[in-house]
Amino acid sequence: MPFYAADHRGPRNSATHFIGVTTIAVSLLIPLSWLRIDAGGITVTGALVVTSVLLAYYLLLDIPLGLAMCALFGLALCATDPIAKAPLATGLAWFLVLFIGGWIVQLWGHVYESMTPALVDNLLQVFVAPILLTAEVFFALGYKPQLYQSVQKRALKMRAVALNSGARSVA
Repeated sequence: MPFYAADHRGPRNSATHFIGVTTIAVSLLIPLSWLRIDAGGITVTGALVVTSVLLAYYLLLDIPLGLAMCALFGLALCATDPIAKAPLATGLAWFLVLFIGGWIVQLWGHVYESMTPALVDNLLQVFVAPILLTAEVFFALGYKPQLYQSVQKRALKMRAVALNSGARSVA
């Protein structure tokens, strides 16, 4: 979380990431839902399998945040399943608009931050972004103050090092 938070300090960048990360995550559930098998009357999709593994990881990291992520991804799965069941052209159009639009909004935020995306240095940040954004909502509501202080302290140190080295700057 500190690595991701170090690159997402400004309010405009954070706002674009709430939109971009959410949109990208939701978009990915569409093609993953095209992978379907019927297991004894229960439909299991690729989206359900990938989401379940990811949610297990989030629950191991932090139970309250993991439970919040379960609710959010549950809603996303319910929202995207009808799109995945629609004709392929419809599902593909939704996927492309959401996926490309999400990346445009997210990368636009990095213009404000003058930092390259965290994914440039660590591809695994793609899995951290959703739970960090959820944690930011918790922090804003006054929950998890110790985690907030820990993340902020480490993030500020990491950002100072990055800015001093010039290695992560966009400008």
